[in-house]
Formats: sequence, C-alpha cells, structure tokens
Amino acid sequence: MAIKHETELYAPLKAYFERYGYSIKGEVRTCDLVGLREGEDQPLIVEMKKTFNLALLLQGVERLRLSPNVYLAVERVRDKKGAVNQRWGELTGLCRRLGLGLITVVFYKTKAPLVEVLAEPGDAPPQVRSGARRREKLLLEFRERSGDYNTGGSTRVKLVTAYREKALRVALALQAAEADAALGLASGRRGRSARAGERRGACRWPAAARR
Repeated sequence: MAIKHETELYAPLKAYFERYGYSIKGEVRTCDLVGLREGEDQPLIVEMKKTFNLALLLQGVERLRLSPNVYLAVERVRDKKGAVNQRWGELTGLCRRLGLGLITVVFYKTKAPLVEVLAEPGDAPPQVRSGARRREKLLLEFRERSGDYNTGGSTRVKLVTAYREKALRVALALQAAEADAALGLASGRRGRSARAGERRGACRWPAAARR
C-alpha cells in the first residue's frame, strides 16, 4: 500500500520511538522528527521521505552535524519489484558506512503499520570482501586490450573486449590463411596449365619444322 505523503510516516514512527521512552516532537528546526530521552543529551533525529533518494541521504549526512543519532525513514512497498527503494541490502550497507540509521515502514489496509529498523546509527560498516581476484581480472582485461575502442558510459551496445579482440584476430588469421591457400591453389593450377601447354607445343614442333 503506497502512501501519498511522507507525513503519513510520522505517526507510526512517533509511536515506535515513544515505546522506547522518547519524547517526540515534529518539525523542530527543519528536522522532520526530533526525540529526546530523559538523561540523554544527544537528540534523536529522523528524516523522512516516501522513497529512498539522494536528497534524503544528503539530508541525513547534514543532520549528523547536530547529533550522531540520525535515522532515515522511508516507506517499504513490498509489491514494487525492481524499484530503487527495494535494494535494501545495499542501502543498509550504505547507511552503515555513513553512520546513519535506516528505518522502513510498511503500511497495510487492515492492520497497523510495521516499523522495521534495518540499521542503527553508528553501526559498524559491513566487512568489505577482498577484491584481489576482481582487481586482477580488471588489470588483465586492461592490459590485454590493444587500444581504446569503447566510449565510457555506453549501454546496450556491443563492447570490444580483450576476448573479442582475440576472436577477431583469430578470424582474420583464418581468413588470411584461406586466401593464401586459394591463391596458392590458383597459382598451382596456372603452373600446371602452362606446363601442359609447353608439352603440347613441344609435341607439335617437329611437324611444323618439317613444313
């Protein structure tokens, strides 16, 4: 169930954080949601958008100047396959790298919204797998190419790769070999024809000499 306005996220988020002892107020100094818990000095800040986008991400990074306890909150629409806001694993990893929290809210027709925290502010970023093998493949591809035959940023076009270059070289070599073989065959035929003509001329010469 897709919402029409981001303000629809406010009520379920407020109820969620109030269960954890926060006093919540909306639109405080341009922050969508601000919360404070007794005995704590750092405020809770939540920035909301209907979908995850660059504007929301930049807004969250800016809010980190006010508090380390910053969340980004968006609606999660389960039936939108392929939408950018469905790549939750990648978005969660991105938020963790930046020190931001990430919350999704799922709305239903017949029951209360579901608030799910995918990342907490200050979570350790995911471990980056060693890219040694991929780096070696990248460097090998670069070195194996004889020149720059592709335009960066191209999509839906055939690219000249090192493998394709080798295939083209093999095809050209085979084509040249076939041409040489055909030329040699033709030369051989001409040579045989010339020798046969010489033999026929030699056979006729005595009769001509007698005349």
